[in-house]
Amino acid sequence: MNENKENKKVLDEVNFPSDIKGFSNEKLEVLASEIRKIIIEVVAQSGGHLSSNLGVVDLTLALHKVFDCPNDKIIWDVGHQSYTHKIITGRKDKIYTIRKKDGLIGYPDIFESEYDALNTGHASTSIAFASGMAVASQYNKEKKHIIAVIGDGSLTGGVALEALNHIGQLKQKLIIILNDNEMSISPNVGGISKHLSYLVAGRPYIRLKEMVQGILKYIPGIGKSMAEIAKKIEVLARSMMVPGSLFDELGIKYIGPIDGHNYKEMLKEFEEAKKYDYPVLLHVVTKKGYGYKPAMDDPSSFHSSAPFEIANGQFKKSGSIPSYSKVFGQTVLKIVKEDEKVIAITAAMPSGTGLDMVQKEKPEKFFDVGIAEQYMFDFAGGLSLEGLKPVIGIYSTFLQRAIDQVAHDIALMKIPIVVGIDRAGLVGGDGPTHQGIYDIAFLRPIPNIVILAPKDENELQHMIYTAVNSKKSVFIRYPKEPGQGVKMDEELKEIPIGKSEIIREGKDAVLLVVGTLVSRAIDAAEKLLNEDKLDVTIVNIRSIQPIDKELIVNYIKKTKKVITVEDGIKSGGLSTIIRELLISEQIKKTNILSLGVSEEIIEVATREELLDQYHLNAEGIYKEAKEFLKKSKISFLKL
Repeated sequence: MNENKENKKVLDEVNFPSDIKGFSNEKLEVLASEIRKIIIEVVAQSGGHLSSNLGVVDLTLALHKVFDCPNDKIIWDVGHQSYTHKIITGRKDKIYTIRKKDGLIGYPDIFESEYDALNTGHASTSIAFASGMAVASQYNKEKKHIIAVIGDGSLTGGVALEALNHIGQLKQKLIIILNDNEMSISPNVGGISKHLSYLVAGRPYIRLKEMVQGILKYIPGIGKSMAEIAKKIEVLARSMMVPGSLFDELGIKYIGPIDGHNYKEMLKEFEEAKKYDYPVLLHVVTKKGYGYKPAMDDPSSFHSSAPFEIANGQFKKSGSIPSYSKVFGQTVLKIVKEDEKVIAITAAMPSGTGLDMVQKEKPEKFFDVGIAEQYMFDFAGGLSLEGLKPVIGIYSTFLQRAIDQVAHDIALMKIPIVVGIDRAGLVGGDGPTHQGIYDIAFLRPIPNIVILAPKDENELQHMIYTAVNSKKSVFIRYPKEPGQGVKMDEELKEIPIGKSEIIREGKDAVLLVVGTLVSRAIDAAEKLLNEDKLDVTIVNIRSIQPIDKELIVNYIKKTKKVITVEDGIKSGGLSTIIRELLISEQIKKTNILSLGVSEEIIEVATREELLDQYHLNAEGIYKEAKEFLKKSKISFLKL
């Protein structure tokens, strides 16, 4: 009996937010400690977002104690910090399945729980959605609170600033929690970050002001007039000690800074915030990685963490072959050292894109613009127009945010820039919001753009060198996976843009393959030959735009059987390009099989599981090709 009592945990009492309403601050602290332990175990085992989740455990519990979800709506900006939220909203028994196939998604998802108010995955959207929901709530005469939780890094995003501007005009009832941990993924940059630092630094001033005003009011006879004089002096004092609040100027009441690990302080301020009928922003200061020293010491590495050893925080080795991201960073650094005009740029992702190597060794040649993808492309355009050679590192999923700048600002003026599209294709772990399957379809219709895809890491380094020297807008797509361990050439060389590469020749069909799927196609071709006596040509479509029409048409005419293989959506991708080519060249009787991603939401799974699901691994390509070629021997299909 005593043993069971000793083993009983506070978390055992919690299934939904209503269960913590009566908890004391001391009991909340115990619960927070238990939740942190679980989060550390989950991420250590499967990888995931550690630093951000450990930092908001206390904030999450305080929010759910004060507000009544799911009637009240908590919107988590980005959403990678929602593990605690999931644990106490009916999903604690599934938390160990997070980021695994058929398990929980690592971000909020309205289809997963009624407590998730919004699907998020990209930064800076929470305030805009919250504003619309708050107005709708007023229209519907509903009694509910709308709370947007946004990080200081996300606040630099254009849509967040646009939302703040509009909210100040609307004056609707809305609560914004600014989670200030001085980091998004890498340390934050820019004026807003500095402004928040000034506000935090001004905390002693705020307390001193309150104390002095309280004393003055109680001085007999002159206390009231002295307090009025003190208010006038305050304007001058604040301008000297704490810069004027951006939020107050926008018409949003600013409260803070608030200690994000102090329940007494948070609960008091959150209860007060419920009373306001106009927008209020609570500036909550938290510490990324809070409660786990390795993550506190190195929050960037533990942001999107690989599996690690809990005892010492050492990451588990995943092999010695460098990733495509690392090869990108190494190559850009090499070129930067040789060409004084080359400048590396990223939007709050130096480590993720590999450009932190340039940041460390050549900081004068590196710019981190913060979470501001649209600005980044126009900034790069300005550099290029004045004779420099900007090289951007960006994830495919975040490139979506700057398509207008690519089409309207870069392409129309034929401005030379180089863009490394990281995490292109199917991405493991992060679920639907982080898939990189649309970049070919988005970019292909835009004029004056080159789209390349390397078959391996050696070809990637040559493509970067080619792009820097091409005087064109060049986009190079590559996946999130280790390289293939091929021999790396010491000397960089140019690859002819618009030309494909014949990997092997065969008489029975032609496989047109994009990027690193070439190696899987080679394995499939070997199996077709050895087991089924089917001999196929493999073409490395390393230049997607412009496409190598002459070579492709020649091989299609030879076999009348073509298979397209791409790590992206078929609609608008290589499949569409080849079908359009067949029509324009009037190649009528041709069998065609398209392997790629269909038009659907992609659920969470590893990259290899996703490649298997869409038959894009070696075995999948083999089976699909074998069945297709056996059928196509019987009759030809008309386009």
